[in-house]
Amino acid sequence: MTINKRFIYKVITLTVIVITFVLSIYIIINKLGIVDKYDFGAGAYYYTDIPDYDKIIKDGENVSSINKSIYYILFICWGWLMWKIWIWVDKR
Repeated sequence: MTINKRFIYKVITLTVIVITFVLSIYIIINKLGIVDKYDFGAGAYYYTDIPDYDKIIKDGENVSSINKSIYYILFICWGWLMWKIWIWVDKR
């Protein structure tokens, strides 16, 4: 009796989805990852909410020791990698 590869992939995919869902519910119910002393709330993506924000950004400029072009290069490399992975996944 042979098991079809597609069946195995479907079982693995369904298992990952169920585990992700269960862990998400567990994290929500137990309020994991929330720091009580910070009032960020859900969806607070504004960097000014970050403590010591002024030490990271000064007058709209990044005060990091890393050159800004490195960030652009990493962003492009990440996009290229995701594109290649998407092509690989799409072929299967």
